Amino acid sequence: MWELTKTFRFEAAHSLAGTTLGETSEEIHGHSFRAEVSVRGTPDPNTGMVMDLGLLERSMDDVQKMLDHKYLNKIEALGRPTLENLTRFIWERVQHAGHVTRVSVHRDSCNESCTYFGPQIRPHS
Repeated sequence: MWELTKTFRFEAAHSLAGTTLGETSEEIHGHSFRAEVSVRGTPDPNTGMVMDLGLLERSMDDVQKMLDHKYLNKIEALGRPTLENLTRFIWERVQHAGHVTRVSVHRDSCNESCTYFGPQIRPHS
């Protein structure tokens, strides 16, 4: 089993009310983000590749355009612009490209990151 990871960066602003950071978080402020999308699988015997990374790159480019230099609070489908919601938002827009196993978003300047592993299937009782 192999796992391939592709990365993209974006700059964006947001504001978050109701955190312990108070006014610092409530004011509009920006971050540099780095998103990683990982796919898992076995290389195709004919191509030697788990997947054509160009397909994943196209999906990631579309998401980057939605987020880069934007005010995240205005992206309705994102919801509250937290790291958690960013990872889910990206997952939903790239998961069709291949067997996506995880999406991580990093705010390196804050030493923070979040990883989403997709919706979890609950066993039947």
